[in-house]
Amino acid sequence: MNRTLVIGDIHGGFRALEQVLERAEVTPNDKLIFLGDYVDGWSESFQVIQTLIDLSEQQECIFIKGNHDVWCEDWLARGEGPGVWLSNGGKSTVDSYENYSPEDQELHLEFFQRMKSYYVDDQNRLFIHAGYSSMHGPEKEVYSSNYRWDRTLWETAVAMDKKLEKHSMLYPKRLLLYKEIFIGHTPTLYIGSKIPTNKANIWNMDTGAAFTGALSIMDIDTNEFWQSDSLPSLYPHEKGRNGDMLNK
Repeated sequence: MNRTLVIGDIHGGFRALEQVLERAEVTPNDKLIFLGDYVDGWSESFQVIQTLIDLSEQQECIFIKGNHDVWCEDWLARGEGPGVWLSNGGKSTVDSYENYSPEDQELHLEFFQRMKSYYVDDQNRLFIHAGYSSMHGPEKEVYSSNYRWDRTLWETAVAMDKKLEKHSMLYPKRLLLYKEIFIGHTPTLYIGSKIPTNKANIWNMDTGAAFTGALSIMDIDTNEFWQSDSLPSLYPHEKGRNGDMLNK
């Protein structure tokens, strides 16, 4: 059976990516939707991007652009990145490209440039890295950076009264626009969860792979999910982004 699988923030954790693809028994018949932040954190950002490019040649893949991906794209295009990026996982990404050719880097830049800001499937399910602030949906967003930085969508869902009915005037209008919304960006670890977490009609797939958590992949039709080992256990001699968790 053909599945649609959604994958959370990877942050340079190539070993975790390999694990979840294997544990979910992914085949070329599966459609893969990646929610962004492929780089910055663990030491194998180059390998992650190359694997994603290779996967896209074998099967249907949707790649959403995260805030870290924008930083990396700018660096690949200009050869320099802001200090805030370098101190938030960017240095590990720069180091991972050290032994690869300008041609490789150009191919990766083109890959970043092709990424989507968001995606809506034929069942009105939205896939976006962070969120949006417009009550009319992401297509009406005034500031496109919100696609990659907005936390208010998730914070709204987390804070909502579980008894609130959709027909209530108090129900957040932004959440009524879609059947389901799949996001990353804000680790579920912040609310004490280590697994893909559902609040209202939002699924948060960022299970803290950049930090002490695991990488997660989920079948969006059945909600069955698979996880890698914790990233610190896969990279025992590295810190990842532990220490800068507030600057996700």
